[in-house]
Amino acid sequence: MKKLAWLIVLLIGLIGLVSCQNTDNHSTPPPSNDGELPPLEETAKVVIAEDGSASGAGFYIAKDKGYYEKYNIEVEFATFGNSDEMLPAVASGEVDVAGGISSASFFNSIAQGIDVRFIADKGHNNEGSSYFSFVVREDLQDEIKDYSDIKGKKIAVSTQNAVDDYIYNEMLKHAGVSPEDVEFVLMSDFGNMMSAMGNQQIDLALQIEPLITQGENQNIHQRFGDTTDFAPEAQIAMVLGSPNFLTERRDVAVRFMAAYLEAVRDYHDVFVKGNDDEEEEIIAIMAKNTALKDEELWKQVGVTGLNPNGYIFEEDVEKQYEFYKENGAIQTELDFDQIIDMSLVEEAIEIIGTYEE
Repeated sequence: MKKLAWLIVLLIGLIGLVSCQNTDNHSTPPPSNDGELPPLEETAKVVIAEDGSASGAGFYIAKDKGYYEKYNIEVEFATFGNSDEMLPAVASGEVDVAGGISSASFFNSIAQGIDVRFIADKGHNNEGSSYFSFVVREDLQDEIKDYSDIKGKKIAVSTQNAVDDYIYNEMLKHAGVSPEDVEFVLMSDFGNMMSAMGNQQIDLALQIEPLITQGENQNIHQRFGDTTDFAPEAQIAMVLGSPNFLTERRDVAVRFMAAYLEAVRDYHDVFVKGNDDEEEEIIAIMAKNTALKDEELWKQVGVTGLNPNGYIFEEDVEKQYEFYKENGAIQTELDFDQIIDMSLVEEAIEIIGTYEE
């Protein structure tokens, strides 16, 4: 009997040891029987740096439709004046998730030690209805019909050595026109581009929605081709993640990404696949959370493309970086194998499945 008692004690001890080891393990728990991860045992807060931009659709929809709540995640939106303030907050873990837009200054910040990861798509152009595309002045649309017709024209672009400049140069190459054969007009405010069009101070502009559609409706300009004609995989914005969020809080991060992708799929269903059943609800969420409050206009604009499987155009990110280097705006080499981390997307897809077009 004593021997049996000792065996029972030893067995209990081993069970307790295994239990402790499982508790200390930070790996993601296995999915429940229905293919979904169980909710977190304790509510976890995730801080997102987001300013109401349309490319934050996945964040807003996931919050308003309860996808975060399903996993026992509470989200808090934080705003920053500029990326110089935001990026260090992400790197330090003060902010868990944010949006980043490709630019030389953005890559230089990373090169200088700001440690962030690119973890999902947050903005590209949908084929044939780009949300970030060129427009031509209304009275010039019969004169400037083809890309080659831009020679000698004044073209407004909002930034240099950023994704706008990259798209502009891709368009020039597609047109077979040298940068010396057009006049580059730096105009940082998209609204001012509309005024400059109306005053006939510029001929074309790289414009953004909803101003593209509003300008068309007001007979100020018309779309000039489409960005996907010459830069079909331009990666305009990325979801950024804090390294601490991806490692120390992995169980939260995977659930966060699963909820984000569920929301992006709802968005894609409505705006790309034309699912009328969800249109009213999704448009209402977008109007509530972004600067575009006109729900009818949401049915007209070219919306931000968001990959329902989360992946970014990795080769294009590196191509943009090389463009900035060639311009002398970046002097440091970057290891994109370390910076681009699609592992959260991959884990989330294992849970919610691959989206089929």
